[in-house]
Amino acid sequence: MKAETPKIVVIGAGIGGLAAALRLSHQGCDVTVLDMHGAPGGKMRTVPSDAGPVDAGPTVLTMRTVFEDLFNDVGESLDDHLTLQPLTTLARHYWDDGASLDLDADPAKSLTNVIAAFGTKAGHEFEAFSARAKRLFDAFDAPMMRTPEPNQLAVTKTVLSQPSLIPDMAPHRTLAGLLKQSFSDPRLAQLFGRYATYVGGSPYASPAILSLIWQAEAQGVWSVQGGMHQLAGTIAKLAQARGATFHYNTPATRITKQNGRITGVQTVDGHFPADMVLFNGDPRALETTLLGEAAQEAVHKQHTEPRSLSAFVHAFAAIPDGVDLAHHTVFFGHDPKAEFKALAKGEMPTDATLYLCAQDHGHARTDGLQRFEIIMNGPPVPRDPAKEKSPCQTQIFKRFRDFGLTFSPIPGPDTLTTPQGFDTLFPASLGSLYGRSPHGLTAAFKRPTARTKVPGLYLCGGGAHPGAGVPMATLSGSHAAAAIMTDHASTLTSRPTATPGGMLTGSATAERKRSLS
Repeated sequence: MKAETPKIVVIGAGIGGLAAALRLSHQGCDVTVLDMHGAPGGKMRTVPSDAGPVDAGPTVLTMRTVFEDLFNDVGESLDDHLTLQPLTTLARHYWDDGASLDLDADPAKSLTNVIAAFGTKAGHEFEAFSARAKRLFDAFDAPMMRTPEPNQLAVTKTVLSQPSLIPDMAPHRTLAGLLKQSFSDPRLAQLFGRYATYVGGSPYASPAILSLIWQAEAQGVWSVQGGMHQLAGTIAKLAQARGATFHYNTPATRITKQNGRITGVQTVDGHFPADMVLFNGDPRALETTLLGEAAQEAVHKQHTEPRSLSAFVHAFAAIPDGVDLAHHTVFFGHDPKAEFKALAKGEMPTDATLYLCAQDHGHARTDGLQRFEIIMNGPPVPRDPAKEKSPCQTQIFKRFRDFGLTFSPIPGPDTLTTPQGFDTLFPASLGSLYGRSPHGLTAAFKRPTARTKVPGLYLCGGGAHPGAGVPMATLSGSHAAAAIMTDHASTLTSRPTATPGGMLTGSATAERKRSLS
């Protein structure tokens, strides 16, 4: 290996690790990706069914430009590799009092639907709330989500340059408090409070600024032809075409270090030497020494505690009947306070909102089978995991019957992944799907960033900055790749024998290698 070519081992083939592996291999790095599972994707996983693989992880693709940028930066076009279908109905919503509401890709149509369902006053409130969400998103996209290392000083400068943002942020309110003030109809407050769960939080404890998540969805929602896992598979193939090597079913057991610097990764199949290691897993695995003591200093407990929500996830194939479904449909619980009160106690809620993804919406097979994913919020691993499955199974499908929706055949417990199951799939996570909890105004600053205090060890994924969700985890991979390339160039230029200038790559996209695909 030439001194100019960094040898990088990526632990975890989740979307963040894949995005980083693609960028790094495109830069000419020697990249090896290790994953304990049998396929790429991490939480973007599938399970088998009679109708084919069913997505059993993220189902919503937003912020399309993040993925366009990733493909463009390596000389590819997103549309050449994946078919993304824009959804005209962003989501359909049902309440148990008979009310329903479609939020549409066309803002004017969404407004019309809100007025038709809840009245003219609700329409004005919806317009005002949407405008607030857009202002917040536009203001904080660059200094928070797009920056590798956000800091409160930079964000404060942003706010001071636009003082009108202060009332928009509602810094002393929770999201639920803001929504109660914003909407006279509690059903709309319940709808937009659900967006806190997108990052693993409760609207009663998450900051009001999370209202900006609505703008991310309002900009557009896409379905991926063939399922969300196609995105992960495609990025992995592009990285392989650029020389990256993937080892599946290869759990990492220990990160190794010598003379204060990372030297590689020990696995069940042997040791993989590395100049730098990128960890794409729950940061709690490092903090709890699951991968040895060498990496423990990289993450502190404040980076991982308190934990975010988990979920109960059904993924199955069946024939639906009784309710008009969209690709994304939400069935609201009767009392949102009861749901989040139970979750805060670490208990499975008995009056929960249910989210249903109809993966084959508009493309049902001739035998009528369709693939579905159901998500019900859950706490991190509960006090008695053995009692999870049966009550959850009964509760979920009874709730659907109350709304008039039935499935044939009724999915069995084997189609359900519980918080305990997620803890097994993603070690040391306690089942939390979003890393650290978003509760508290400064929670966004407490996530670990790409660089760590351990030389040669970097982080990416939903547990690192900028946070949970497919676009955010993809951005974390970009931040990590840029940090690795910058630090490597700095190391080369600091050596007396280095070629002047070394690898002058201030970011992961500064130089582009010709595509090998």
